Amino acid sequence: MGVPEVVYRGDNPASDLERAGLTEEDLLLLAELAKGVTADRVGRSLDVSGRTVRRRLRCICDRIGVATAIEAVAWAARRRLI
Repeated sequence: MGVPEVVYRGDNPASDLERAGLTEEDLLLLAELAKGVTADRVGRSLDVSGRTVRRRLRCICDRIGVATAIEAVAWAARRRLI
């Protein structure tokens, strides 16, 4: 049994991005989390604290309507934004 392929089912990934109000830095944060990088390490690379990264991640989740960081990463990956 293989891993299911992620398929985008929406109309336009760019319009989803605009509606959600995500910035390039938000997508960078999600991309780093998708690689398995910790919030603290992402914070160091962005020159902010891990706490700031977690707060921004919570805001991202609220904007796109998901409950967890994993769902936020999956949401962005399905739309090929990361």
